[in-house]
Amino acid sequence: MKIYDISQEVFGCVVYPGDPAPQREVLCSVEHGDVCNLTAISLCAHNGTHIDAPYHFLNDGKTVDAIALSKTVGMAYVTKHDGILTSADAKAILAKAVESGSDCAKRILIGGKAVVSEEAARVFAEYGVDLLGNESQTVGPEDAPMAVHKLLLSAEVVLLEGIRLSEVPGGRYFLNAAPINLGGADGAPCRAILISL
Repeated sequence: MKIYDISQEVFGCVVYPGDPAPQREVLCSVEHGDVCNLTAISLCAHNGTHIDAPYHFLNDGKTVDAIALSKTVGMAYVTKHDGILTSADAKAILAKAVESGSDCAKRILIGGKAVVSEEAARVFAEYGVDLLGNESQTVGPEDAPMAVHKLLLSAEVVLLEGIRLSEVPGGRYFLNAAPINLGGADGAPCRAILISL
């Protein structure tokens, strides 16, 4: 068994343009005579490796605490793609995932500089994937993310953004990307890991 940490370190993570960067404040320090070390943090729910809940773009969508953990934990399929993902690309990825096991096709992780187009998003949504992950801080085009997000989130596809897959060979893995339980939130950081079984 091998465990791959596919998460970004939070304080050095990539931040989506316009979002606030994570901040750390040392409240207590043993070195300065305090009884313990104690840290306070401030961050955007979409910093680093995180999930998007439907509420991120849909006012009546589920919040992080209402998402079934089974969507973020289970078998997954890892693949690589650079450029804009077409509907044909999405169908090919799903076909390969099914070959690895039908349970893998419920959670798709795409490494590389992939941009999910609306047509590809529609294929994933219509297939009924539970989770779609990518290395970018946004699943759709960075300059126009709304349409792809709305299409996927309205189908209750959980988005796992900001993962790191450069060290992970393609194929079948067990994924744990359970988000921090932030009640009422539109997204949440997670420590995403893949386990090679």
